[in-house]
Amino acid sequence: MTTDTDSRNLTGAQTNAARALLAMVTAFPHLPAPRLRPDVLTPATAEGTHAWGVNVSIHDGLGHFEQWRAALGLDPDAVTAHLDDDFTNWLEVSGTWSGVPVQVIGYFRFTDPGEPQ
Repeated sequence: MTTDTDSRNLTGAQTNAARALLAMVTAFPHLPAPRLRPDVLTPATAEGTHAWGVNVSIHDGLGHFEQWRAALGLDPDAVTAHLDDDFTNWLEVSGTWSGVPVQVIGYFRFTDPGEPQ
């Protein structure tokens, strides 16, 4: 249940995330284009609460994931791998960039060397 005081539901709460998103596009025009969106990230604070941040989703290879992780200064030791039985896999890392929570996700598939690509 949300209330009127729940900041996740206030348009103004998105302002910092939107500014950070614009700053990313401006600061890193040379990087591969990811899908960028303001989003409520969970948990995004040291207290474990939700906060507006920027989700950076990469679908074009793990090299692009690594470029964005490094550009945003996110700790490589904080990267977690999620491996699913249906071959949808992803790497994920969260942190803070310009004072705003960020989450970088790189999707990938393992391929069978015997299967045509």
